Amino acid sequence: MKKIAVALMCMIMATGAAMAQKQFTFGPKIGVDYTHFWGKDVSHDGVLNYQAGLFMEYRFNDKVSIAPEVVFAAQGGKYKWVEFNGLEISTTDHLNYINVPVMLKFYVAPSLSIDLGPQLGINIYKKATDKWTAEGKDLKDTYELNGVKTVDFGVGLGLTYNIAKDVFVQGRYTMGMTKVFNSGESKNGNAQIAIGYRF
Repeated sequence: MKKIAVALMCMIMATGAAMAQKQFTFGPKIGVDYTHFWGKDVSHDGVLNYQAGLFMEYRFNDKVSIAPEVVFAAQGGKYKWVEFNGLEISTTDHLNYINVPVMLKFYVAPSLSIDLGPQLGINIYKKATDKWTAEGKDLKDTYELNGVKTVDFGVGLGLTYNIAKDVFVQGRYTMGMTKVFNSGESKNGNAQIAIGYRF
């Protein structure tokens, strides 16, 4: 009787562990971003950047889950302008954030989900680089950007496709809803493609 009880307990514990593993997963993700600024009278061009971080996902059932992330993301944009002496300068804004998106995932198929949710971003780096050509030489100058807001808020929408049991690819666009700078109308925009691994 003791052996049967022990065996049953082991089976229950194993089943519970399997269910927990099925419900909760986590792991790293890495990707490339096309970041830009948008808003009224904003004329910046986009730039290629990157992201890397961690995610976790809790499955409520086969159809719905929640997936918070903590991601380092290099963001920004670029534009050209002309000085009073006619010198053309290309300026790239480098704004790095720790982003915390919380995505609600709706599984429309076993391997495909539609992802929607808010994102909070904390700015940790804010510099700009000017590049120009003078007397046949390529020159540049990097300096601190003033007036960058510390907190950024956005909303993300995308898709996740599980290409294997533990591997997924993800496409998402996050639209910033708050102004990046204390002056002007620029808001962050981020189109991203990432790959992740589930533990």
